[in-house]
Amino acid sequence: MRSVPLRMTAALLGFGLLLAGHGVAFSQSGDVRPQDQSKQGATATPDAARDNQRKVDEFAEAAQAINGPAGNPECVWLGRRVVNLLWRDDLDTAFRHLDLYDRFGCPSAHIQATFRCLVRQGNIDPKQQETLSGRIHACWLNPGLAPTPAAAAKSPAPGNGTTKP
Repeated sequence: MRSVPLRMTAALLGFGLLLAGHGVAFSQSGDVRPQDQSKQGATATPDAARDNQRKVDEFAEAAQAINGPAGNPECVWLGRRVVNLLWRDDLDTAFRHLDLYDRFGCPSAHIQATFRCLVRQGNIDPKQQETLSGRIHACWLNPGLAPTPAAAAKSPAPGNGTTKP
């Protein structure tokens, strides 16, 4: 008789130790990535800080160069994204961003002028260091930007459509 409660106590004690050991093992096998991210964060911090400073400088440059709401940071950010998406033929996403752009009270005419400037510039030569975002930024600041010499050379000369022999 005495052995039944003793066996039950031993079984419960063993089961309790098993659960306690499993809980300790589970809590120690946590995610290792936060430690790795902190090491990467220390090395990537100068790059991230430089990138953030560049973005702040671009927004400040746009605010100085453009009068009105098109120079507001939210208009610059959303507008450049819309033009980028239009260039990459992602029209659905571009129109969703354009709805947000309009909600912020940003001028849609500036999107049209910037995209027109971008199209006039022509395709980006892969041999050049220029990027699409850099070209969009330049067109955003000055939509009347003259086409690059390479794009101007590729475009046909305006004429009446007739050729002389």
